Amino acid sequence: MQHNHYLTRGAEWGAFLDVRRNAAALYRKQFEKERAWGRKSRDQFSIFLSSSTDPFLPQERKEGITRSVLEAMLDRPPDELIIQTHSDRVLDCAGLLEQLDRKCNLRIHISIEGDRERLPGLPPPACSIDRRMEAASLLKRRGISVVITVAPLHPLADPIAFFTRIASCSDAVVIDHFIEGDGSKNGSRTQRTELPTAMEVVDSTCTSLDYREQIVALARGILPGRVGVSMEGFAGRYLPD
Repeated sequence: MQHNHYLTRGAEWGAFLDVRRNAAALYRKQFEKERAWGRKSRDQFSIFLSSSTDPFLPQERKEGITRSVLEAMLDRPPDELIIQTHSDRVLDCAGLLEQLDRKCNLRIHISIEGDRERLPGLPPPACSIDRRMEAASLLKRRGISVVITVAPLHPLADPIAFFTRIASCSDAVVIDHFIEGDGSKNGSRTQRTELPTAMEVVDSTCTSLDYREQIVALARGILPGRVGVSMEGFAGRYLPD
């Protein structure tokens, strides 16, 4: 999902954290230059970690690359750090995140596409919905800002129960559809995959933006002032009450 247009070049770090064992050294080396560029062009040095590769892949527990970068950020913190993950393994770094939260504007985005564990014909996620919800709740109880990103939006079985649960374990929600959300015109990139067909098996209306707008309206009733849509939401800008 291409949602990092508003951020500085630091956003590209996340794309290779799982393979670049010298990522922490590179961060320290380029910190001053990147911070100066970010503050000049965007008013602040912001990092989105990450839009391409999850920073908490299973390999992270062995390699510790994301952890090493977070440790480097403790010494040289960005102004803003947004961590995007699909995994409860983010809890492995909960202590580090608490420390970082005191040094920069930190926000944890946890992706939960819907309230179904899987769609017909597609594999289940690597991390269950319950585990991701619990991770969000635990981080929130530690005082860390948590946002659930429903991206890309899947057909929901019980939207009211889903967003009520999100309201209890996070500070906000971002709702995004593959149309306007996958970085291609009219969602053409996603249209070439099996996802739209799998979605339509469950609900024939859910692959249109009208479905997203219906879900957004419902979510706003449950989380007033805490609902973001697409790129604006990923940037931390939410719809008014």
